[in-house]
Amino acid sequence: MTLNVYEQYFAADMVSNGVPRHAALVMLIADSEAGHIRYEAAVTFFPHNDEEDYAVSYDAYFSRVLFDDKGRRSKKREQQLLKELLDQIDELAREAGGVVYWEQPLREVRRG
Repeated sequence: MTLNVYEQYFAADMVSNGVPRHAALVMLIADSEAGHIRYEAAVTFFPHNDEEDYAVSYDAYFSRVLFDDKGRRSKKREQQLLKELLDQIDELAREAGGVVYWEQPLREVRRG
């Protein structure tokens, strides 16, 4: 079962495939199956050409596995991973040539 433990939209800046991106969807994803759990930090940059444009494109998607082992979801582990999430996303964005503006959220946090 795959679940977005955390997701939120932020203003961002990046050019990918020749297309300017003005927003990013940031996620902490949990994937559990048969006694195995995996957590992944992910960010996808998308155009967001106006206030109503939330058509997320996945051609500028970047992710990193943060935890992958036997077990199941753990609130304690998720809290720790959430503390590290911004730094992980900053590093992914920087490597891809983009930036997420954390002080400019576009929507409220969603937690799963």
